[in-house]
Formats: sequence, C-alpha cells, structure tokens
Amino acid sequence: MIEKLLKEEIGKVISDLYPAAIDLQIVLNPTPKNFTGDYSLLVFPYTKYSGKSPESTASEIAEHIMSFTSCIQSYNIVKGYLNFEVSNQAWLLFFDYLKESKNYGSGQNKNQKIVIEYASPNTNKPLHLGHIRNNLLGHSTATILSYAGFDVKKVQIINDRGIHICKSMLAWKLFGNNETPQTSKIKGDHLVGKYYVLFEKKCKEEFKEWMNSEEGKKSIQDEKSKTDLLKFVDKKSLEKVQVDQRENLKQEMIEIGFTKYLASDFYKSTYFNQFSHLGKEAKKLLQLWEEGESGTMALWNQMNSWVYEGFEQTYNALGVNFDKLYYESETYVKGKSLVEKNLKEKDPLFFRKDDGSVWIDLQDVKLDEKVVLRSDGTSMYITQDLGTAAERYADFDMDRMIYVVGNEQEYHFKVLFEILKRLGHGYANNCFHLSYGMVELPEGKMKSREGTVVDADDLIAELIDEVGKASEERSTLEGLDESEKEMIRKKVALSALKFYILKVEPKKGMIFDPKQSIDLQGHTGPYIQNAYVRTQSACRVFRSKQIPSAAYNQYQLEPIEKEILVWMEQFPNTVDKASESYSPAEIANYLYQLAKLYHQFWNLVKIVDDQNAAISNFRYDLSQQVAKVIRIASYLLGMEMPDKM
Repeated sequence: MIEKLLKEEIGKVISDLYPAAIDLQIVLNPTPKNFTGDYSLLVFPYTKYSGKSPESTASEIAEHIMSFTSCIQSYNIVKGYLNFEVSNQAWLLFFDYLKESKNYGSGQNKNQKIVIEYASPNTNKPLHLGHIRNNLLGHSTATILSYAGFDVKKVQIINDRGIHICKSMLAWKLFGNNETPQTSKIKGDHLVGKYYVLFEKKCKEEFKEWMNSEEGKKSIQDEKSKTDLLKFVDKKSLEKVQVDQRENLKQEMIEIGFTKYLASDFYKSTYFNQFSHLGKEAKKLLQLWEEGESGTMALWNQMNSWVYEGFEQTYNALGVNFDKLYYESETYVKGKSLVEKNLKEKDPLFFRKDDGSVWIDLQDVKLDEKVVLRSDGTSMYITQDLGTAAERYADFDMDRMIYVVGNEQEYHFKVLFEILKRLGHGYANNCFHLSYGMVELPEGKMKSREGTVVDADDLIAELIDEVGKASEERSTLEGLDESEKEMIRKKVALSALKFYILKVEPKKGMIFDPKQSIDLQGHTGPYIQNAYVRTQSACRVFRSKQIPSAAYNQYQLEPIEKEILVWMEQFPNTVDKASESYSPAEIANYLYQLAKLYHQFWNLVKIVDDQNAAISNFRYDLSQQVAKVIRIASYLLGMEMPDKM
C-alpha cells in the first residue's frame, strides 16, 4: 500500500519534470539499515533526462513530491539514492488497511493456468530425503503460485515401470517366500525397497563370482585391452615422485583406477547387460511386462499396491497432495505411439538405426543424438515424458508447465523441451525445469541401491522424537494431555523439516542437519514458531487484564514498531518475487526476518501496559497482525503454527 502510493506519486512527478522518462520503471527498495529512511529511489536513470547530477536530480524530484504529499515525513540524499522517510500517520493508515485485509498479500486472478509436476517417485523404494526436498519444493511453489493469483494444478508422474521396478519384482520372486506387508509388519514401500536393495546385493555377489570365472577373466582382460588406461593416471601426482619410482606408481594408479572402473561403470552397463544372469532375468521380466503377460502383471500390480499405500501415508505426514496422478505404465504407450506415428511421416524427426533402435538428431542445437526407442522396442524415459506432456496438455490446456526435478536431469529436460518444440507443440516454449540441488547429510551422499538413503518416514519419526526430548527438558508442555503434546510435537518437527529445506534457494545443494533444524535459536522453523507463540501469549495477557478499548490514531510509533510495519508492508512484494522466481526461499527468509523483529519487539517494549490503554491496544493489534502474516507466510511453506510449544 505505502510502496504503491509512493510509486504513484513519484510517477506524477516524473511525468511533470521529465515527460520523456515516463516509461521508465520506478524501482523502489527498502532503505538499508545504515541509512535514514524507509524507501530508496535510485535516481541515476533520470539524470539522462534532467541533465543534472544525481544529487541535483534527487533534490528536484524530492522537492516536487514534498509540495503535495502528506505521506513523506522527510527525505535525504546519499550519492545516487533518494531516501524517503514515511510519516507516522501514513504508517498508522497502512496498519488500518492491514487489519482489514483478510488475505493479505494475495494476488488478483492472473487468468493463467499452471501445471506443476513434483514427487515423481519410483515404485521400487520408499521416499527418502531427496524426495522430501522435491515434494516440499513442488507443493510450496504450487501454493505460492495459487496465492499469487494463478490457477494451479498439482500433478505427479509415478515411475511404475522400467528395469528398476523389475529388479525388485525379480528379487521378491526369487527370495521373497511370499512375504507381504501384513506378514512382515513392514510398510509396503519399505518392503519393496528391501527387495530392490537385495537385488543389488545378489547381483554384486554374482559379479564377484563371475570375475573369478574363465569367462569373466577373459572378458575383463578384453575390456582392459580396449580401455584407455592412461585416463586413470594422475600426471601431477606422478611428477612429484622420483623418476625411478614413476613407472611403479603409474602401474599402481592404473590398477586402482581400472578396478574402480570395473566396480562401477563396467558393472552397471557391460556386465549387467551382457553377462549377468540376474540382469538377463530382469530384462526378460521387463519384456514380459510390456507384452502384458498375466503372471508378470499380477505381481507388478500387487507390489505397486503395497508401495502406493506406503507413499500415501508419507504424503499425508508431509501435508502434500495432488490434483491428478499420471503413471508411466500408461503414458509410455502414448509416447511410443507418438514416435511411431512420426516415423511414418514424409519428413520424420525420428530415424531408425541398423539395430532397430530409434533416435532423433539434435546436434544442430548441441544436444547430440538421443535414443527414444531401444532396439528391442522398449521405450526410454524421454519417450514416456513425451507421452505424458501431450496427455497433460489435452487434460489441462495449460499456459505453463513446471517440472520439479533434481539438477542431474537438466540435460534430459533440454532434450525433452527441444523435441516438443520440433513436434510443433506450442506449449513447449512455456515449459520450465525447476532444477534443485541435491540434499546430503553431514556424513555424505546417499545411495538407494545400497540401502544407505535416509528414509523419509524414519527422518520424520526421528525429528518428532528429538522435539519431544527437547520439550521434556524445558517442561514447556506441562498440563497438556498426551494427544495435545503429540500434536504440537508433530507441528514443530514437520515445520522444522519444511523450513530447513525450503529456506535454501532451489538451485543450491544443501546439507540437512536434523539436530540443527529444530534449534529454537537458529535460522529455523521452531524459531519462527516461537515468535508466533509469543504473539499468542501477548494476546492472552491483554485479554486477561480486560484492558478497555482505546483509540491510538495519534500514537507515535517506537522504532521497532515501525520496523515491523515496514517489513509487513513488504509481504505482497515478497509473494510476487517468490511466484516469479519459483522460490519458496523468498518466503522462508522473509518469515525469519519477521520473526526476528517480533522477538526484538518482545524484548524491547512492555507489550501490555496497565497504565496506558492506547499503547496496550496498539501493541495487542500489532501482535495479532504479526501473527496473521506469520500464519499466511507459514501456510505458503506448508508449516503449521502451534499456540504453545
């Protein structure tokens, strides 16, 4: 409100003084704390039209504004910046507006439909910490966009087909002994994940035996003879040793490097595809699935149903939901059909190689050739994504499509968007990959197939337990029954998780520290919740003392009170920035600053003054409005605010 009014008044002055500059965007920012003022105008863009120095231009603009406005109390000029100090009365008028605003910071209807895809789990393992970041980022971005005025549809694509799914299925067939979630008392997605890890374990055991076989030894020797072994040599390290020791060190580097290569790249590709018995059986299972063989389909449906039930429990705990679900088992057919139809056209985009595989050449835009169908006719991820995109557009006719997927898939989405453009789909120009960095723990990276991931359910349970221990130590929940305590512990734990994840800009990688995330004094969710709890405590004290209503229209704001109003006035802009950048971190860091200001307010002033009804009424109302903005901003992040903690 204040910023908008200032921009309007500056616009009037600019149109009077410098008509040629009328189309320049007026950029107004909060004045830095080390300067006097509330808002600062950069005047350099206007010197071109004034023909004067920045200081003289700023003075000219300020004098004209001061001649007709009551909004500005004073101004000062620092180099190229014109700093305005808003009048006390204007801030009280803004406060009246804030009190009347029910959905403060919400945007007008933009008449644009946005589809946002997030979650996208595989049905061969439970959700883990990486999935948590994906889900929280996607759901919060969707909520922010909706609050900003867009028509948002939340979707997910469930990766329920492919070789990774068949690995879990095969391991269960071979080693499962008909185990079910009911017989094992294991959550369905965890049970299936157990067999995915078991497949990897058995495959590595098989690989170890194979390497000692005659076939294995010969194949490894052949691989060694055609591999550039010098790529394993660190030349700089080699130069640091004496000349007579270099050959031995060189051979040692080659042996170590080649051994690591065998255990990773060779094992995952050449061995699995050409020699592994388990690999052949898994690929056979995939072919049987694509052919619709009844026994394979029955096992696939059974195991997927276990996983879906497990996923739903985790989504409910995280407060995440969707408007529509898509399944790769359905969309891959549409993708294959799209490719095969194009192959029959006069000038097809796709082409078939001698081995029967189908490709598209994107080298003209530096994206290389991309395979879309394997030689055995099975489809690739890119193929099913083509089918999914087409189906979504048919379902929603969206203006924008946002994919929330980790940054390791950036190349994939460049390829996907380029193929969609070449196929003539207009919506391809409005597709966006919301790329985010990986989440690590203080102790390092996670690996799904080795079973070293941080399970989402275990992490949530651990955080709730840690919050419970902390609250017991502080005795802050005494007098509440166990169900109330449990509800508060969950609110605190889940909000701690959400804030810690979302406060980081999406593109940045991050380290999640569970203990640090629940710290009451840090840049954390509990710190914000504690500020909210203090607003509620202040309001309870005010009401308990039955202080009479009193007008405060002549009240002179304390510096900290003005700081709070200045910051709350920025909230609508923050929502706009977050929606434009697809970054919940904008909201998270805004929220932290608001909480920090209220904590300062709590420590600096007497909120309820029995001797001054006007002051008490103002500070009661201020506490209520801070609470309101905290609730709204927290909602945009999926956080819940407890009245006590």
